[in-house]
Amino acid sequence: MIACLRLFSALGLVALLAACTTGSPTSSLGELPRTPDASIEQLLEQAAAANTPEKASTLRLSAADLANRQGNPGRAAQLLEQVKLDQLPPGLQVFASTLSAELALGRNQPKAALAALTHPSLQRLGELSVEQQVRTHTVHARALELDGQILPAVRERVFAGPLLQGNDLVANNDAIWKMLSTLPVEQLQATTNDDFGAWLNLARALKGAGTLEQQQAAIDAWKAQNPQHPGAQQLPAALAQLRSLTSEPLTRIALLLPQEGQLANVAKALREGFLAAHYQAQQAGQNPPAIQVFDSSRLTSMDEFYRQAQAAGVQLVVGPLEKDLVKQLSTRPTLPITTLALNYSDSATSGPQELFQFGLAAEDEAREVARRAWADGKRTAVAMVPKGEWGDRVLAAFNNSWRAKGGTLLAVERIDQPVDLARQIADMFKLRSSEGRAQRLQSTTGAQVAAQPSRSQEIDFMFLVATPQQAQQIKPTMVFQYAGDVPVYATSQLFTNSNDQAQYNDLNGVRFCDTPWLLNANDPLRQQVVAQWPQASGSLGRLYAMGVDAYRLAPRLGQLKALPDSRLEGLSGSLSLNPNRRIERQLPWAEFVNGQVQRLPDTAP
Repeated sequence: MIACLRLFSALGLVALLAACTTGSPTSSLGELPRTPDASIEQLLEQAAAANTPEKASTLRLSAADLANRQGNPGRAAQLLEQVKLDQLPPGLQVFASTLSAELALGRNQPKAALAALTHPSLQRLGELSVEQQVRTHTVHARALELDGQILPAVRERVFAGPLLQGNDLVANNDAIWKMLSTLPVEQLQATTNDDFGAWLNLARALKGAGTLEQQQAAIDAWKAQNPQHPGAQQLPAALAQLRSLTSEPLTRIALLLPQEGQLANVAKALREGFLAAHYQAQQAGQNPPAIQVFDSSRLTSMDEFYRQAQAAGVQLVVGPLEKDLVKQLSTRPTLPITTLALNYSDSATSGPQELFQFGLAAEDEAREVARRAWADGKRTAVAMVPKGEWGDRVLAAFNNSWRAKGGTLLAVERIDQPVDLARQIADMFKLRSSEGRAQRLQSTTGAQVAAQPSRSQEIDFMFLVATPQQAQQIKPTMVFQYAGDVPVYATSQLFTNSNDQAQYNDLNGVRFCDTPWLLNANDPLRQQVVAQWPQASGSLGRLYAMGVDAYRLAPRLGQLKALPDSRLEGLSGSLSLNPNRRIERQLPWAEFVNGQVQRLPDTAP
């Protein structure tokens, strides 16, 4: 992206020079000096000797632009600070504001970039050269995207679309589609008939198509309705690839789940969610595959099961749920039927090509916390996780993802029985250090010193994995221990959708990720399921959501494998396939605010 911005910087410089010839209607907007061979030092010398403030600021702006194009953003920012915008004509004010935004993005500061692009001169952007318009729209779109404002970012790129040709148009359309594909369907309501509304209609149509064939038909229908649209004239690469895929129609699925034993209740919720999605497809007039249910708790061997499934004409197996059976399958060189297991093996290897794995892994949520906290500008963390092997795995997933982004984990405390939260939180935030300093000062001076604890200021947030009952103690203890201002980012373990006002008040300010099923009560299928099985509105709902998504994944596995950047917007999360053919989830976010659960805006993946 930075290289792209540098290219636009060079194009913008050339364009301003070209637009500012004698007699041009844009000549009053200003131009950079025609000194293509001058060095930064020579430009600064000329600025020091300039006979007007406008000329001095123009030369310094030219030097800042040159430093940025030479790959020295630090010096470019330093020089740009010396440029007085009010001494420049409007066109150069736009140029300087755009350069300032580019430099802010290079520092991963999207809000600073957006602030730079609020300068009044931007109202005259349409009077400038095409290259400058493209450059400014592009950096504005990127800043909005990094700030989590996805639809405004899309709109900004749509503005730029008619100005582009060739590879630039291809790249712009690909960027538009990548952003739209991350949005839930409820955010894709078109209210206009322009190019922006047409893009939303396309994304909505694709998300509503259950099979590859339906998706391909939706693309073709949209192109026929919008023949002059930039996206129709140059389909995004992901959609062009989608149209070229072929697949055998899926006509029979085996659902392999235990009906007895410890996992029977889990399996029941999965099965009911799976079949609810099947019945919804029937009601919508689709021609869904036949479902044959098998009881894995009565299996004598997986080989025998696969023989029965093949004899019945099964093309895809959904299940098993039992971890030991998934482990068995992951060690085989090949499987006779493509299988979507509803659990994960512990093995780091991917297993046979026919095996896909899907589950509600807490590790996904730990990685999601790292992604969200980084997007929110956090850089240093502390963590509280359950003591034991499971807590260690979740912590490792968070720490690996956090460190890969460049974050720092300063301290870890493990929640154990009996709970010792006051001491642990005091240790984590180094409150004892401030008390010790007061005691040392008192012994040195002989004067009475009030020991007002103060937390370590280097901590940006806490990563929390805890039950609702534990979290209810942790947040108030942080307040009591003078660390109540530290943001808390938590996994879904602390949320049961109980609407318990006292519990929610105790968790005030805590941010957490969870499934769309629990954070979007307006989904039509969710409403139908909860009406029939009220328990699906609570924490069991995550399993119903997983069952629904297993059904929706079934016809899409080949597509997810062939197009690694594609996603399925499910009720258990935004689903993608990693190189080991494991489904990974990206989750929406919410915050406890005054006893209520409040959805947070989505951020870029």
